[in-house]
Amino acid sequence: MEIKRIMVVGAGFMGSGIAQVVAAAGYNVVLRDISDALVAKGMAAIAKNLAGGVAKGKITEAQKEAITGRIRATKELAPAAECDLIIEAIIENKAVKQDLFRQLEELCPPQVIFASNTSSIPITELATATKRPDRVAGMHFFSPVPVMKLVEIIRGLKTSDETIQVIKELTDRIGKIGVFVKDGPGFLVNRVNAALRNEVYNCLAEGVATIEDIDKAMKYGLGHPMGPFELGDFVGLEIGYAVAETLWENFRDPKWRPSLLLKKLVASGDLGRKTGKGWYDYTSGEQKPRTDIHF
Repeated sequence: MEIKRIMVVGAGFMGSGIAQVVAAAGYNVVLRDISDALVAKGMAAIAKNLAGGVAKGKITEAQKEAITGRIRATKELAPAAECDLIIEAIIENKAVKQDLFRQLEELCPPQVIFASNTSSIPITELATATKRPDRVAGMHFFSPVPVMKLVEIIRGLKTSDETIQVIKELTDRIGKIGVFVKDGPGFLVNRVNAALRNEVYNCLAEGVATIEDIDKAMKYGLGHPMGPFELGDFVGLEIGYAVAETLWENFRDPKWRPSLLLKKLVASGDLGRKTGKGWYDYTSGEQKPRTDIHF
């Protein structure tokens, strides 16, 4: 099956990044979200990223214009019927994702492939919302999408070999490195990351070290580009908490129990950089330790 036109559903941080890299590889892309404001925000993020590429000499102005010219922004879902592949990149909520797939099932011809960028929800469960479980797979990108090379290619219980091959070929063509992962909560990378994050949360709660020193230790001791608290704020704490909840709900092993500290931050609305505060305080425009609460 040849992929010519792709719809990315969700114009947020991940979805806009996916649309950018797919368009940069020469594909025609439909970028969809539920409102004009969200679509405009996604397109603005793409324009900003590409402008940075021009400033650094990585692409030309003509290439920038060509990439944006291949992206059609809309709040309508109907154009999905004209696409060969749908990449879902919406909120990390199983019920919401399944509802989207039910809508897509009604719109799309039977040969259209559905891929999910879910961080942790088993693909087999998402596929139950469709009549084409053989054409549903996971295509899990990493943040920030234009920079990170990895894509986890996840096979659900009924995903066909042909579908996996199509996803692998697309992954290669957009310049990413694909790894094949069997279906399961958290897949591979986020399962490992969740274990690490839970342990650093335990260290923080036990007073082993401060947030700042834990981040420094992970960066300068283990070579991580960002510390776990910095990374959590960058991605969004609600996403990390959703991953933790999925692992806990599926495994029911105490080692996967979500951190109460993380739960409190998410409940308070402090989700990281996007809200100005998370593990750190960003309200001054710089990353600073929080002084308004005690962890």
